[in-house]
Amino acid sequence: MSGNKLSFLDMPAPAGYVPGLGRGATGFTTRSDIGPAKAGIVGDAVRAGEGDGNVVDDEERFRDPENDSGLLRSGFLDADDAEADRIYEAIDQRMEERRRQQREAREREEQEEFERKNPKISTQFKDLKRALGTISADEWASLPEVGDLTRKNKRQRKDMERRFYALPDSVIMGARNSGAVDSSIEAGGAAGLDETDETITDFRSISLAKDKMLGLRLDQAGTTAVPGSLTNGNGVGSVLNTSNNELVNGTENGRQTSVQRQPVYGGASTIDAKSYLSLSASAGVSGAEIGDIRRVRPLLESLVKTDPKEPRGWIGLARLEEIAHRMNKARSVIQQGCDNCPRNEDVWLENIRLHDKRTGKIIAAKAVGMIPNSINLWLAASDLEDDVNAKKRVIQKALESNPTSDTLWKKAVNLESEPNDAKLLLAQAVELVPLAEDLWLALARIETYKNARKVLGKARKALRVSRAVWIAAARLEEQEKGDAKTVDNIMSKGVRELESEGGLPERTVWISEAEQCESENAPLTCHAIIKTTIAQGLDESTVDDDDKKATWLEDAKGSISRGFLDTARSIYNYALEKFPTSRTLWMDLVKLEQLEKTAPKPPVTSTNGLDESNTQLAIVNGNNGDAATNRLWDVLEKAVTACPSTEEFWLIYYTEKAAIGDTAGAQEVLARAFKSNPKNESIWLAAVKLEVDTKQYDRASKLLERARRDAGTERVWIKSVVLERQLNHHDEALELIDHGLKLFPQSAKLHLQKGQIYLAKGDIPSARTAFTVGTRSSPKCVPLWLLLSKLEEQQTGVVRARAILDRASLVNDKNALIWLHRIQLEKRAGNESQAMKLMARALQDCPKSGLLWSEYILLQPRQSRMQILKQAVTECEHDPYVLTSAGRYFWQENKLPMAKKWLERAVKADNDNGDAWLWLYHFSVSNDKFLFEAPQVLKQMLAARPKHGLIWPSFFKDVASHETPLVDIFTRAAATLGQ
Repeated sequence: MSGNKLSFLDMPAPAGYVPGLGRGATGFTTRSDIGPAKAGIVGDAVRAGEGDGNVVDDEERFRDPENDSGLLRSGFLDADDAEADRIYEAIDQRMEERRRQQREAREREEQEEFERKNPKISTQFKDLKRALGTISADEWASLPEVGDLTRKNKRQRKDMERRFYALPDSVIMGARNSGAVDSSIEAGGAAGLDETDETITDFRSISLAKDKMLGLRLDQAGTTAVPGSLTNGNGVGSVLNTSNNELVNGTENGRQTSVQRQPVYGGASTIDAKSYLSLSASAGVSGAEIGDIRRVRPLLESLVKTDPKEPRGWIGLARLEEIAHRMNKARSVIQQGCDNCPRNEDVWLENIRLHDKRTGKIIAAKAVGMIPNSINLWLAASDLEDDVNAKKRVIQKALESNPTSDTLWKKAVNLESEPNDAKLLLAQAVELVPLAEDLWLALARIETYKNARKVLGKARKALRVSRAVWIAAARLEEQEKGDAKTVDNIMSKGVRELESEGGLPERTVWISEAEQCESENAPLTCHAIIKTTIAQGLDESTVDDDDKKATWLEDAKGSISRGFLDTARSIYNYALEKFPTSRTLWMDLVKLEQLEKTAPKPPVTSTNGLDESNTQLAIVNGNNGDAATNRLWDVLEKAVTACPSTEEFWLIYYTEKAAIGDTAGAQEVLARAFKSNPKNESIWLAAVKLEVDTKQYDRASKLLERARRDAGTERVWIKSVVLERQLNHHDEALELIDHGLKLFPQSAKLHLQKGQIYLAKGDIPSARTAFTVGTRSSPKCVPLWLLLSKLEEQQTGVVRARAILDRASLVNDKNALIWLHRIQLEKRAGNESQAMKLMARALQDCPKSGLLWSEYILLQPRQSRMQILKQAVTECEHDPYVLTSAGRYFWQENKLPMAKKWLERAVKADNDNGDAWLWLYHFSVSNDKFLFEAPQVLKQMLAARPKHGLIWPSFFKDVASHETPLVDIFTRAAATLGQ
């Protein structure tokens, strides 16, 4: 049978066999499938069109007859068609814009829904990761160790370690050269700055190079000019308004002193003995700069050779050699510069600077001989002299060559010690230099009143556009007569003349001049300047009233920010003359006067250096505090007269009167306020507070009765209940509450006080009913829920209290205070694990709550608090509760300075938080090292008068302590704190 078996190729195909299916073929197409073909038709047509360049397009033969796209493609597009296309596109864009907001909102909702259904891994396990802090050490130790899963790859790593590779030559050379010493700083020259190019690589040269680098840095510290000082002895003070290189003198305790501003010509060689070792403050020479010196020197040498008449080349080369510590070379170079440029003062000044005083005098004599008209050379020659008489002789010779130099005349006047000699010099100076404003003003300052008026009269004729002369004339009249009208007339006349001469400056310049007069104790002149010039540039035809008011307000606030309150007051007074009923202007002026009571008076300064106690510029200051108080009362009186319906002015007026103990005055102010504002609750309550503070409870009750009848606001009813509770009249308070709830059924505070009164009386069921009704009427009032929960916890247990807080959290979503009380409830019940779970949910719901983070820190073991504290500070950087917790933590760790720092930060973050003040005071009195700071903390607390917190309100708002001083309440509350 084996012989009859067919071969494989002769066997029939299996059923369902498809040829080529195993290789991926799915079938074949033969000619019988597509029918007879007409080969050659298209090819012939194409070949026929190749000769004449035309190709037959036979695409239409294969187009689907049911598809009519592209039928109009070859049509002509006219203007109407284009316009229609534009209209349709505009409509599409408009519809797209209308649906954009809806589409974006839908996309956001879809994105939020997707994130909710597909949260990230980090989000899913965030609360679990936070809960890991509750795992004990035994639980951590019981976790199984992870096995070694890399055993199968160890053999491969061993094989890799056995492989060796050829190391490149570059790596070998680099390793060889890494320990080599290579230095291009020469030991024999000035830190490698000589012209030789030797390279020494031994360690001795390295040490010498470091020493020379240090020397360069020390020498560089002395290349800055240091102002010097001179003493002229007894005599006249300088009367010059100096600038640049001038001398400023003053008289101190009968001894004339002067400070000279020496000119800086490329730096000096004086080293400050106190700070020459402070290398960080000096501009030292870096290694790159030292390396550049060799490249720069040939360039400068080439410059002086090619153009020896260019002084900048000689100066640059000399300074380069000076930096290189080649002083002899530098002096030689600059001397060659003087020989080549004998008419250039800069070269001579540089030559004088590079030499000592003795040689500098010789050089200065040659320099002034070559350039006798150079003022700077004469001043430099004068500065080289140590004796005052020698200086005078130099300046006198300088004036012979330059009689019209105001700088030399100022120098000569400053060198005089006798007043009469100074007057003679100034009289001669103003004749020779009539346009020198400073000289005229100096002469007027040291003359008598009559002569000064004559001098200023001549100055006005010589200087037609000088505002300083008119200001000096106004100040002279102010100091002599003190008549404001005369000062105003002088400034008005001066402004008119300056305007006619075309020398009127801008308004901001005048404000600066007024501030200068204020700083020099010339208030009348300051007011006159503002009154005359503050409206400059604000034409009524082009600027409306609102713009004027805004401009003046901005000017006044700018002066206040610079500390010139009198100038700002003048601006406000002028603005109020134009707008007498502007509440904004009056309020800003009132705030200014309040600031004046506490702000120190600006120091008296003078730009001319005069001792003002011996001149007409002196003024005697009175009691600034009393004067400021009287000005404040005057302003408030004018404000309530101009704006009687503005309650803020009446309340401030009443507060200021009551603050100094003027009860009668405060009552009189409130009585006037009632007439203008009969239904204003703030004024009524202010009157009640005044009577309560003076313990006139009957009058306070009568006032509240009238207020309930006339004003009848919810706040008035609440204050009425508070007063009855303070007087321990519980039944009267309940009657008021019942009446008030008929008028204001949703008043949360009335419900709250009703329950508190029943608690004080011991009527627990009534208190429970009052709180329950309150939570239904005012479900958003969190204190009602908390009091009800606390009541149920004390009476029935944790279960009902927990249920109440759960309902409160449903009504008040994402409320940190409710979360806090829920956590504390579980903590008091001993459910630490449940408290931690609630904390994880709370922080997920309110991640920025400092209350929750502070409680979370306390829930942690002591060794784990630091890590949670860092997270809390990151999330709530400026929260007072978190900062207070940080201070308490460092206090427990006995890091007292750090604890004090964090507690002070908490107070600064929110000075209205009483808890932060309590902890800071408790810390101060509990540590002897900081006990002396406790009175200062109390003083600052009284100024801030905090009202909020978790601990402080229970003491501050206790009706039983209404007659207790605030300091006693505060100290009693601080005594209840632990550590």
